[in-house]
Amino acid sequence: MDRTERFYKIQAMLTQKVSVTMKEMQETLEVSRATLCRDLEYLRDRLGIPIIWSAETRGYELEGLGKHPSQHELPGVWFSEREIHALLSMIELIGQLEPSGLLSPRIAPFKTRLEQLLAQGVGSATEAMKRIRILPMGQRNISGDYFQLLAHAVIDRKRIVIDYFSRQTGEKIEREVSPQRLVYYRDNWYLDGYCHLRNGLRSFSVDAIEHARLTDTAADAVDEQVMSDVFESSYGIFNGPSRQTARLKFTPFRAQWVSREIWHPEQVGKLLPDGSYQLEVPYGEDWELIQDILKQGADVEVLGPDELKEKVANAVRKMGAIYD
Repeated sequence: MDRTERFYKIQAMLTQKVSVTMKEMQETLEVSRATLCRDLEYLRDRLGIPIIWSAETRGYELEGLGKHPSQHELPGVWFSEREIHALLSMIELIGQLEPSGLLSPRIAPFKTRLEQLLAQGVGSATEAMKRIRILPMGQRNISGDYFQLLAHAVIDRKRIVIDYFSRQTGEKIEREVSPQRLVYYRDNWYLDGYCHLRNGLRSFSVDAIEHARLTDTAADAVDEQVMSDVFESSYGIFNGPSRQTARLKFTPFRAQWVSREIWHPEQVGKLLPDGSYQLEVPYGEDWELIQDILKQGADVEVLGPDELKEKVANAVRKMGAIYD
């Protein structure tokens, strides 16, 4: 039984009976007398619970019980040491993920309270945070102002006009978009929305938005199932409906990692007798899949389709030519 649970049990005993002896508390909580004394002291001195010793009843009771019972309740949300460490980890993660402090100021009081709880006897906040590290890889810088505007547009259901730079064509095009959702994927932020220029769903890399303004026009709503069909049915989440299935074979060495990874929710994988691992992954556009295949180096072989196999082979030949 952790300390938080003991606090609630002590509170329950003191509110259910006029007086509770030390022996009754020890038997219920299964703790030593010294531990129970520390718990009672913490509840009285730190949390302001008016616990008093009654010489008449030879037990502990709540002062004024019955007159103002609600004043003796513990705060509505309390956490164990493990829960506090987990929450601080989540807060640290949020701070790393969201740009320019959109959420950090709003959760700062909560973080401070958690750190105080640790400092008041549950553990050490400083020590806990020293042991937590979030290391985003390949994260691209984006404008905090634009991010906040996009978040506001998504929640307020308003259209936006953006100047969007297309890396594939090198063009900057103004687009009117009905934003649907913000997505954090592989250490970067994307905006899923309905593009009124292309008359279809598109995903925009937030770091490629060079200017954005909010309009007063209500955003068109897109059914969530339609969104999932377009963005999440293929390899990755931004490549349209799946049309083919990649068949990949990994060496026994690489299989130790890949066999535990989720490349796609509908993937099919199996270990082969020689220890290698075969993975089947559905995909639409193949650009992102090819990048992941190349990351595996000589530890993966593309078995099919032939078109994907040839594209990977061409990429490898070009890479080799650089060093020849």
